[in-house]
Amino acid sequence: MREVAFIKQNKDKWLGFETAIFNNNFNNPDELASQYIQVINDLAYAQTFYPKSKVIVYLNQLAAKGFQKIYKTKREDTHRILSFWKTEVPLLVHQYRKYIYIAFAIFILFTFIGVISAANDAEFVRSILGDQYVNMTLENIENGDPVAVYKSGSNWGGFIGITVNNLKVGIIAFILGVFGGIGTVYILFKNCIMLGSFQYFFYEKDVFWESVRGIWIHGSMEIFAIVIEAAAGLILGASILFPNTHSRMTSFKQGAKTGVKILISTFPFTFSAGFLEGFVTRYSNSMPNWLSVSIILFTLGLISFYYLVYPFKVYRKAQLSILNPAF
Repeated sequence: MREVAFIKQNKDKWLGFETAIFNNNFNNPDELASQYIQVINDLAYAQTFYPKSKVIVYLNQLAAKGFQKIYKTKREDTHRILSFWKTEVPLLVHQYRKYIYIAFAIFILFTFIGVISAANDAEFVRSILGDQYVNMTLENIENGDPVAVYKSGSNWGGFIGITVNNLKVGIIAFILGVFGGIGTVYILFKNCIMLGSFQYFFYEKDVFWESVRGIWIHGSMEIFAIVIEAAAGLILGASILFPNTHSRMTSFKQGAKTGVKILISTFPFTFSAGFLEGFVTRYSNSMPNWLSVSIILFTLGLISFYYLVYPFKVYRKAQLSILNPAF
């Protein structure tokens, strides 16, 4: 059979399955499993006779979405909270990974702009951070403790205040994605410009390393989480701008649902960052270099693994189940 004929023959069936998945419009799990197997068979056929066709990519994605839906109906999926972080979120992250890559590209670009701006304008840092904060930091540097600001207040007070603020930033970054992603980009812009100029300020004052070993103890997970939250906002915005084969409202609902799940997945990392800032960062100057570096590498490695490596592992496992379905 020619590829065009193959697509024409099965197109309505695929679109029907895709629409049913988006709208949760299945009467029972058996119906879902039956249609899923048909998609798997079509995928195997396409891989055999049209190995270079784009239809394979489409059917792969459709099969992965079907797998996610079926996974939720499996009897062993009683530990809903565990499966959310262990399977559901990683599969979503893999499916929408391009938005995470875009968010990181925007993060790097805007942070670099912050650095360049601070390097070429002596007053730029003050315009971004404010005279009071800059003067306080200059005083801390003169006193030999550049990150003394993180030692003010109580441990619990700092932890709660910082965590609430970071959660608010992440939630706002996601919600503003409703404006076609522009609001999300703006939030990312503000935070990245601040980060870039702030770090250059320490570099200019010859205390860059002291700032790194202090700020990034909690900043690795805090900043990374904000980037992921921004990606969730971009997903929301894209669902409105690019509905594809769905109605705009259906696409928006799916984008909002997906974005909320990815947003929620960052909360444990945000809480962890707040804990580190409230209870650990304040001791950065007194701890040995190897310990502060170890904490930074561990926290950065943990969140990087979860969002950049682990989703591929879960997806490959899902692919094995797709190629060898057992119901």
